[in-house]
Amino acid sequence: MSRFMDKKSVGQGGSGLNRRRFLQVSALGGAGFLIGCSESDTAAPAAQTEAAAPLPAAIDAELNAFVKIQADNTVTVVVKHLDKGQGVTTGLPAIVAEELDASWSQMRTEFAPADANRYANLAFGVVQGTGGSTSIANSWEQLRLAAAGARAMLVQAAAEQWGVAADTIAVADGRVTSGDQSASFGELAGLAAAQTPPERPALKDRSEFKLLGTNLPRLDSADKTDGSTEFTIDVKRPGMLMAVVARPPRFGGKVASFDASKALEVPGVARVVEIPRGVAVLADSYFTANKARGMLEVEWNFDDAENRSSSELEADFTAMMDQPGLEARNDGDAPAALGSAAQTIEQEFHFPFLAHATMEPMDCVVELASDGCEIWTASQIPTLDVGTTAAITGLDPSSIKIHTRFAGGSFGRRAVPDSDFVAEAVMIAKAIDGEAPVKLLWSREDDMAAGRYRPMAVHRVRAGLDEDGKISAWHHQVASPSILSGTAFAAMMTSELDPSVVEGTTDLPYAIPNVRVDGYQPQTGVPVLWWRSVGHTHNAYAVEVFFDQLARTMGRDPYELRKELLTEHPRHLAVLNKAAEEAGWGTDLGPGRGRGIAVHESFNSFVAEVIEVTMAEGGNFSIDRVVCAVDCGFALTPDVVKAQMEGGIGYGLSSALREAITLTNGEVDQKNFDRYRPLRISEMPKIEVHIVNSGEPPTGVGEPGTPPSAPALANAIADATGRSISRLPIADQLKTA
Repeated sequence: MSRFMDKKSVGQGGSGLNRRRFLQVSALGGAGFLIGCSESDTAAPAAQTEAAAPLPAAIDAELNAFVKIQADNTVTVVVKHLDKGQGVTTGLPAIVAEELDASWSQMRTEFAPADANRYANLAFGVVQGTGGSTSIANSWEQLRLAAAGARAMLVQAAAEQWGVAADTIAVADGRVTSGDQSASFGELAGLAAAQTPPERPALKDRSEFKLLGTNLPRLDSADKTDGSTEFTIDVKRPGMLMAVVARPPRFGGKVASFDASKALEVPGVARVVEIPRGVAVLADSYFTANKARGMLEVEWNFDDAENRSSSELEADFTAMMDQPGLEARNDGDAPAALGSAAQTIEQEFHFPFLAHATMEPMDCVVELASDGCEIWTASQIPTLDVGTTAAITGLDPSSIKIHTRFAGGSFGRRAVPDSDFVAEAVMIAKAIDGEAPVKLLWSREDDMAAGRYRPMAVHRVRAGLDEDGKISAWHHQVASPSILSGTAFAAMMTSELDPSVVEGTTDLPYAIPNVRVDGYQPQTGVPVLWWRSVGHTHNAYAVEVFFDQLARTMGRDPYELRKELLTEHPRHLAVLNKAAEEAGWGTDLGPGRGRGIAVHESFNSFVAEVIEVTMAEGGNFSIDRVVCAVDCGFALTPDVVKAQMEGGIGYGLSSALREAITLTNGEVDQKNFDRYRPLRISEMPKIEVHIVNSGEPPTGVGEPGTPPSAPALANAIADATGRSISRLPIADQLKTA
């Protein structure tokens, strides 16, 4: 990535010299006149009356774990979550600014240190982490209280300084005012920090909100636009060596022996060391290290490796479902109802492994010393990364410091239970006794062939219709490897069954009297991981595509049938109706065109989507339009919500159309974007997003846009062609129909 400015010149925390301050300093140096150095549009202190007591010199102050106010009147919010593009460095400061009555122009952010006691994700227990679309939901009340407490401390400080009652004081746009006395937050910060925080400060009523619910400019856009945002790939340390790792081409393979003599002859190569996960090459540049890696001669031991191909794995998954599974839901008696049904319908669905394919490949910088370790990376779960580093190095966790950086995408890839890329970097640093800082970089090919994947899945769904033509039974079987089992997250499992295998099927919302869901957890050597929306991605597809198949069998309109069976679920119904209304459901699209609908709840948010397609010669088709309705509770920043829906829809359509990770004799066939092809920007359809305000507290938006997109697309194709797509990706299936 090219950079156009010194990284320190425009800092996240506002501590550096940005363009505005540069002009101010230049003016001071060149013309010899003094101007203010406040960065806030509202920071100019009001004229003090003669009676006003002089304020002490402004200082930087930390009012609590989340709110810092600087002498220059900027407000810095300590963000405990990773920003991987989802916008938490805008959404979380917006919560603080609202309750603090700050001006948006004075808000800054910095990432929190690794400290689970202060910065735990309240949805995860005592674990600091980002995932599951929880960032806003778990921070909502916590940050409101922190900001309201800070505001109360500012008010109390002003009251004492001016000798007035606290209830005579007003706060707005970053200024505290009483009568003709006024001060900026920065001027009062030092006095405020000495106040006792209130135990339970009063929170605003939503009717009083001025910032939340509006489209605030994102705080990270300017720095990302001018290239000054620092990602891990930009980090440089004095004397740093670049590292790449030769890993076994089959999962579970090990190094049997290796010859590094040719690699070591490459100019610039510093060291070649074996680590538990392969052979690492360290050099003065990435290109040198990568070139030398190609000259390694490594013999691999595949005795314990996954040697099956995708077709063999799929056959094994399917065979499992002929046996009893792990019960996930059992309402009524679905087997009996199916046995007595007037008509039964059955469909089997097949889903491949999927890669996260982040734009910024996995990377990590480690500086190891005998008494501590510093790490620079986009850490999605710092608690895990610290624990892994401590286990590898033997260091006390308190001596391990993580400098979190923005992530160039993640989609779950940086929340690895064994901290794979962080662990490798630490292993390499340890292997060279910390003699130099190490930057480990996975190439695109590395991550595509040796990464972590959305699990492959096979579904079998059966439904019965009674003599009145109503749906009497639904039996859903899901076979997919467990993400949690055998990892540090296994404690999240309350039974033998990993809930991510069946999530989105067990809470089937349709009013069907007999419902049974069974899960199966086949064992594979392929490392699996939560992929954006996790199990909802394949489960929502199987549910919503099969439901459309049922509707067609019954001769019913799929939207009308959903409405009929969702009367007990008003939030599902509201987004379904909104999407249908905005899409003009029921209007004639003309020949060769189709319209599909799907609705799904995930991560406590509700999303419905309608997709329109036009079929062309030879099985080709175009996606003309996507209409999305989302209920995520109170939408703090509507533009961010819409952006997340658009991104999630693009992500889901990519997987539906042509993404798949396949194995041949245990080796991944796809190595780069030439064979694993997300949608390009030029291929994105028109997307319309409508926010349904349910009045509920805010919930997540990073993941819920993805699950309904693929089934809505498949249902649109079925509407146009009569063909139900039961295997993803769609790829060339229609061309061979």
